[in-house]
Amino acid sequence: MKRYVSAAVIALLTVTSLVAQAPKGWRVRPDRSMSASDPDAAGSIKFVTMGTGFHAINPQAAVYWSPANTATGAYTLKGTFTLVKPSNHTNYYGLVFGGNGLDGPMQTYTYFLVAQDGSFLLKQRNGEQTSDIKAATKNAAIKTPDSSGKSVNALEVRVAGDTISYVVNGTVVHTTPKSAVKSDGIAGFRVNHVTEVMVDNFEVQKG
Repeated sequence: MKRYVSAAVIALLTVTSLVAQAPKGWRVRPDRSMSASDPDAAGSIKFVTMGTGFHAINPQAAVYWSPANTATGAYTLKGTFTLVKPSNHTNYYGLVFGGNGLDGPMQTYTYFLVAQDGSFLLKQRNGEQTSDIKAATKNAAIKTPDSSGKSVNALEVRVAGDTISYVVNGTVVHTTPKSAVKSDGIAGFRVNHVTEVMVDNFEVQKG
């Protein structure tokens, strides 16, 4: 029991320290790699305001959110993601929605992400477990890094009626019934490890 409590306290302190470094009103939850074959990079997560958006440098994966960004019913979640430089292997970044308990052990959320290889994926998280809704799939709408190493992709999650549409650069790349995922809750974004992105035009439009 003492070991369990200590681990929980350490995790809480880690989240708290990252929150203190985040832009006002935003929270950060790291998601550290448990894979010896795909370890995190050295250093600390950096999450700062840049212009009208954000700059996230992720040696470790993390979820970023503000409790003010809570959406229910019909809404559109948007964000434009600039990959600053390619990772040394395929890593994903993009939107999180339907979030609940994001700073606790029973966190739940759905995430719609893209990667530098031109693929997207759609997953759900429940606590420490994740499950695929749509496995990694390449789509021509997703921009891959140019000669400078950068790529820009505008992502949207459109919740309307009984359908959720997943959009990249204006193209619907996948749809699901609204009943297939939990869409009511906190909206934010996720950046996987060894990845650096800038996020602009992040917003939740109701209705």
